[in-house]
Amino acid sequence: MRSWSSPDIPSLIEHGPGPAVRVWDTATSELREIDPLGVARLYVCGITPYDATHLGHASTYLAFDLLQRLWRDRGLDVVYTQNVTDVDDPLLERATATGVDWVELAERETQLFRDDMTALRIIAPAHYIGAVESIGLVVDMVEKLDAAGAVYRVDEDLYFDVHADADFGSVSGLDEQQMSAIFAERGGDPERAGKKHPLDCLLWQAERPGEPAWDTSLGRGRPGWHIECAAIALAHLGPDFDVQGGGSDLVFPHHEMSASESRVATGRPFASAYVHAGMVGYEGEKMSKSKGNLVLVSRLRAQGHDPAAIRLALLAHHYRSDWEWFAPEMAAAQTRLSRWRAALEREAAPSGAELVADLRAALSQDLDAPAALAVVDAWAETSGNDTAAVKTARAALDALLGLAL
Repeated sequence: MRSWSSPDIPSLIEHGPGPAVRVWDTATSELREIDPLGVARLYVCGITPYDATHLGHASTYLAFDLLQRLWRDRGLDVVYTQNVTDVDDPLLERATATGVDWVELAERETQLFRDDMTALRIIAPAHYIGAVESIGLVVDMVEKLDAAGAVYRVDEDLYFDVHADADFGSVSGLDEQQMSAIFAERGGDPERAGKKHPLDCLLWQAERPGEPAWDTSLGRGRPGWHIECAAIALAHLGPDFDVQGGGSDLVFPHHEMSASESRVATGRPFASAYVHAGMVGYEGEKMSKSKGNLVLVSRLRAQGHDPAAIRLALLAHHYRSDWEWFAPEMAAAQTRLSRWRAALEREAAPSGAELVADLRAALSQDLDAPAALAVVDAWAETSGNDTAAVKTARAALDALLGLAL
């Protein structure tokens, strides 16, 4: 699948390499330094393309864009992989409800997502992979799980025995009672008759009337959700990659299940760290497609809002925080953006080197974007006499915060 075009990112090499990055690891419940040798490997779960990019999506992908920028500033190469769940129940249901072919719907919304990511200057993944094009990878992984004795059949569907993994539960830290309480809410089927355990998850769904299916050695059907990401990540990053990322609503079951399937298939850890972005609310509820309470990036852009201001509005919230969107967010972001642009138009400005150091310090501590914005606010209000500082400041804002001003 075609990705989008990445923005050009200026180098700050004249200021030396950036510091090592510390991020919160959900699995260990602690801040951890993630400083790989030479190459950083990142997987972030992508969209199910049945509606446009909302601010919850944008906030999540912006968080991992910051992580990529800091790794690159550190001097690391980054191999970033993201999936597109371009065949799944919600997509098929939306296609049926709207009378649109499911392939056409997926292609249209995926392109709109690309357009939004380009406008927000999000670094594109090196590997942007659809579920449909990964069916062979899924089949291979299911066969490995079967050889390990972790697969069983319910009617014609194939399920993963989660207790084949001795470390099941290590990502979320939830016990089985807690898992059971939320499994059905997030795509699980705990009540299905014939399962060995309520938490066992679907690997391969046999063909249903009127639904897309593919002929494979597993039978005619399509992939389950969790195995899709596990197979794509392992194929393009290998086991024990550096960071598995996504929204906090993916901790369980999605990331838990993907990690378990991978461990059983490979005998090695899935990811070194699990990093999650908070949920974005609107009018007192989580912003989600199912609730229909979306603030869409494309709609904000169509209303004439500067994409840089949209990015700034998102950066004003720490990536791990749950927060709520209010209409005045855009006005506040535009005011800040105008103030920064005015500062960059001065013929003289305070030290650019100090700005670089302070931005790096803020962002390397768990991607603290609000602290970084406060650094720039203070810089913009200070007079100085370093005429080279504006050039340095522009490069720093672009390289570290993704703002080309």
